[in-house]
Amino acid sequence: MSSSRRSPAGVATRLWRNGPLPESGDTSAGCLRREFLLTAAGAAAGAAAQAGGLTAGEVVERIRKNVGVPWRAETVDTFKAGGPDTPVKGIATTMMATFDVVKKAAAAGRNLVITHEPTFYNHEDKTADLAGDATWRAKDEFLRANNMAVFRFHDHWHAHRPDGINQGMTEELDWTRRADAGDPRLFHFDGLTLDGLAREMKSRLKIRAMRVVGDPALRVRTAAANWGYASQAGGIRALSRKDVDALIVGESREWEVVEYAADCVTAGQGKGLIVLGHIVSEQAGMKYCARWLKGFVSEVPVEFVAAQEPFWTPA
Repeated sequence: MSSSRRSPAGVATRLWRNGPLPESGDTSAGCLRREFLLTAAGAAAGAAAQAGGLTAGEVVERIRKNVGVPWRAETVDTFKAGGPDTPVKGIATTMMATFDVVKKAAAAGRNLVITHEPTFYNHEDKTADLAGDATWRAKDEFLRANNMAVFRFHDHWHAHRPDGINQGMTEELDWTRRADAGDPRLFHFDGLTLDGLAREMKSRLKIRAMRVVGDPALRVRTAAANWGYASQAGGIRALSRKDVDALIVGESREWEVVEYAADCVTAGQGKGLIVLGHIVSEQAGMKYCARWLKGFVSEVPVEFVAAQEPFWTPA
């Protein structure tokens, strides 16, 4: 499925949903049909703009112009619901467009949701396998009934300088003075214990369920942050650095980085791993995004809507 609008300068902006761009030179019937839909959607967006209202496509076009990096041909940063012709009454930024977030945004009159993570349960938001699922249907129907658009802002928000997620998390934790001058994902401490560091983060980020690997009394002088998902290669590379005492992640597979961290402890290497949870580890980055958007979107309200931490622990 695809959507498009034409910018004031006449340059077509293509925002494909749930699939890659077609290869250059593709003249198949399917591609020609998509081109027709793109033209129709662009015309609708232009008509809405001429009527004086802000459209979702115009908001995305402003994001593209202000993000400071070239827009990728292959990206997950596309519309997941609605499209560029959707008239915008208000904007909500969020770390994840959960059904709860979508309902709160609708109630507040924020019908364009800009989300960092997927809306429909997989990285590319493919929904073919969910066609008969009651939960997916309820969410999809709610979005349609409330004339909402959802746009994902992941790849380019990380590519922005400074990285939008890292900047927001650094500010939320009040770690600006602790950030390394050469690597903003490294943070320096005056021998804070691993337990003290975990408690500080839990308090400031209001985390209900956090997990920690390592000796609570371990002295942490330098911690590396991998907000969100930590891959096997990236997590091990960070923990194996001699100048890193602890790694902070949103989540990671337990048989990869978590097991490696546990083995580091057994091997006497003095390492720690703090697992925050994916949502809370990037949430403040989308809070910062709302402030950033207000710098070039003034026609409608823009606000951050927090995604709820899904986990809790028994008393």
